[in-house]
Amino acid sequence: MKVLVIGGGAREHALCRSLSLDPDVTAVHCAPGNAGIGEIAELHPVDALDGAAVTRLATRLGAGLVVVGPEAPLVAGVADAVRAAGIPCFGPSGEAARLEGSKAFAKDVMAAAGVPTARSYVCVNPQEIDEALDAFGAPYVVKDDGLAAGKGVVVTHDLALAREHAIACGRVVIEEYLDGPEVSLFAITDGETVVPLTPAQDFKRALDGDEGPNTGGMGAYSPLPWADPELVDDVLTTVLQPTVDELRRRGTPFSGLLYAGLAITSRGVRVIEFNARFGDPETQVVLARLLTPLGGLLLHAARGTLADEPPLRWRDDAAVTVVVASHNYPGTPRTGDPIEGLDEVAVQDAPHAYVLHAGTRQDGGSVVSAGGRVLSVTATGADLRQARQRAYDAVGRIRLDGSQHRTDIARRAAEG
Repeated sequence: MKVLVIGGGAREHALCRSLSLDPDVTAVHCAPGNAGIGEIAELHPVDALDGAAVTRLATRLGAGLVVVGPEAPLVAGVADAVRAAGIPCFGPSGEAARLEGSKAFAKDVMAAAGVPTARSYVCVNPQEIDEALDAFGAPYVVKDDGLAAGKGVVVTHDLALAREHAIACGRVVIEEYLDGPEVSLFAITDGETVVPLTPAQDFKRALDGDEGPNTGGMGAYSPLPWADPELVDDVLTTVLQPTVDELRRRGTPFSGLLYAGLAITSRGVRVIEFNARFGDPETQVVLARLLTPLGGLLLHAARGTLADEPPLRWRDDAAVTVVVASHNYPGTPRTGDPIEGLDEVAVQDAPHAYVLHAGTRQDGGSVVSAGGRVLSVTATGADLRQARQRAYDAVGRIRLDGSQHRTDIARRAAEG
């Protein structure tokens, strides 16, 4: 089977890497990809938001499966165009992807499905914003209703900052603050059967100690030694399956990757948000632990035959990923800086540690930065302590002028 992956970040690099290890996958293609993906997949230029262009490429390649990575093409209906051409596609329809594309739509689905989540108001003008902020009080949680690449959320005690962000967004969801640690749980679904993956935890803030602005994610780890062993089964029963059932009842079945961002609060599990695709950087650690071949799993979901799949198999190893970001991220990042040390990681740290590219490109014979989050350095180990040490050893070999990374990814979990 030939597989075409759409996207060009570290999530897509992780997907391509896992697909390349699947014995039933004969070739991996990626569009547009990046410098690192180009080492394991054939790259193709394409406008990822153009469903017709993606479909033409998949047809020309003879792809037996298309995997749409980022959220924007999904919301734009790229998966619909591919499926309309008779090509199996992993990724929800444009209508179902509204679960991520609109926070207000997601809240409506959760209310109908009885899914536990934060109380909230949808606001469209300054008066409604002021009333909602006053109703909930600090800390204020303000979410852009639309797609914002993981950076549309402000959580602050500063009323003026919360109000400024809300007004700048236009249409926003303002909700109560949820206490407790956060967990990311992915589930693969064909619209009926729901198969949860192993949970992970990511780190959204830019700086150590969960300080600084929100980012797309600065690192992640799995498994979660502190989590309730019944967590996955409980979330499947109370969150994932009811959501999938509700979307099918509405005539917009969700087939693809359903991502539940959860808060483990003093009152129980609450949904912070849904995403309609693999999360980044959690994908990097989840796939590092997955033993089940990825290609067949995604194909079963695309074909609606997920119930035929045997139970997933997982490595006992732990996994940690540390994001190396460019200068000034998450503001306007500096790009074009050469990246050195990648060969050293490949020689000295493999196979336990490896580099997944996010914002990179080839510039002559060199790899240079091309985005805010540049690399995801991922490592496995017998436990989180060993995986974390291996990840940071590999990070230490990479040289990128002005780069930044958090030094506390998985530290608390590794220390018990």
